[in-house]
Amino acid sequence: MNPAWWVLAPLVALVAIGPGRRRNALVLVAAAVIEVAVATTLAVGGVDPGADHLFTTDATARLFLLVIDWAFVGVVVYAWNRARLDPTRPENSARRGYLGVLFLVGINLTVVANHVVLAWIALEVTSLAAAQQIAQANLAGSIGASWRYLVFSIVGLGLAALGFWCLARGAGHEALRFDHLAASPASNDPWRELGFALLVLGLGTKLGLAPMYAWLPETYDEAPAAVTAMLAAVQFNGTLVLLIRVLQIPGARTGIAGDALLVLGLASMAVSAGSILATRNIKRLVAYASINHAGVIAIGLGLGGDAAYGVLLYAVSNAFIKAILFLSIGHIEQHYRTKHMREVGGLIKDLPYTGLFLMVGTFALLGFPPFGSFLGELLILSELAASEQMLVFTGFAAVLATTFVATGRSVFPMIWGESRIKATWGRQPLLPHLPKLLLLVALVMLGLYLPPSFNALFREVALAMGGR
Repeated sequence: MNPAWWVLAPLVALVAIGPGRRRNALVLVAAAVIEVAVATTLAVGGVDPGADHLFTTDATARLFLLVIDWAFVGVVVYAWNRARLDPTRPENSARRGYLGVLFLVGINLTVVANHVVLAWIALEVTSLAAAQQIAQANLAGSIGASWRYLVFSIVGLGLAALGFWCLARGAGHEALRFDHLAASPASNDPWRELGFALLVLGLGTKLGLAPMYAWLPETYDEAPAAVTAMLAAVQFNGTLVLLIRVLQIPGARTGIAGDALLVLGLASMAVSAGSILATRNIKRLVAYASINHAGVIAIGLGLGGDAAYGVLLYAVSNAFIKAILFLSIGHIEQHYRTKHMREVGGLIKDLPYTGLFLMVGTFALLGFPPFGSFLGELLILSELAASEQMLVFTGFAAVLATTFVATGRSVFPMIWGESRIKATWGRQPLLPHLPKLLLLVALVMLGLYLPPSFNALFREVALAMGGR
């Protein structure tokens, strides 16, 4: 039996969830831990039994299962701690428990799916589950954001479905398996090129690339902190796996898809920089930074070569960065009852752990060493210069500099400045921040030292992406 079947194991947790049960959030933590155990075993074991009709545990699946499940554990432990302190919170509801388990199983199925239709359905399931968790009762803004997210998800996945149909046109059922598509010969067939273009636009919508990014800032802002972290750190990378599998098809990067990724990536970075300059909302600032990250990743994917390894380092690092930042913002919002940056200050004194994680997360967000995001950006810039893409190189560097200044100007006064509102001070316990601490350790290791087995896994995925 393909070990990928074990990603379905958390479905057992559904029977432990029920109305009025105060430990529903803890059940979700247990389900996430099961998935982490499966993902770690697959990644450390390094054994690929090969792909069957439905599933694959190739290097791409093993790497991203590990990243997604560890990030998810951090998010649900945060949610469980909130529910533990206040049993009436939505995290303890049976509905949230069911949706959380379905999201977890769906995103893991997306990563290990070898069949195109299964991967598409699994990602759609995560979108439906997430949409219902975005909406919060009696908050009209969150309900509107939920509907906008759902509409954009349907449009994006609809374009992706058309793209897969174009790839399969005339190729028979063999074109419905990713391993067969990756082994197929390159072709200049116009249907194939159209399929690649539709897939980049459709999956790019789910990633938050321009021009289809309008859902992202509102959704990330209005959703509860744990749900925002889940979307940014977990679902984003599940969608990225599908895009990587598309780019593993011969001829994908060298045709219209590669050029589209460069254009959309640079446009997304430019949109992000302008929006960061204008916003005064800390949650929206990190949301706009997420659009910037999607743009950087798109440019790296469009380049290939040495940038492939850089994209992986950057994507994995940013999964942990966004989880750390959005969960920290959840603590800030809970304490100050605001997301307005000018109304928050003195975090390092008032909420020392939160202030510390926000500061370190911001440094990582901006690509400072020793974090993996720094090395990832450096490899992508190096490949841009080596491939003589000087226009993109110049735009990339200019946008990064603008983002650096705009983000630092807004965030660092929150950490070191004086608060403009009266906040209730209390000793901040360390326990709620342990998930962020674990993610931070992983983030630092990505920049300083990757164990040989994990480095080999990164290299294997990069080679499959056309890298060196």
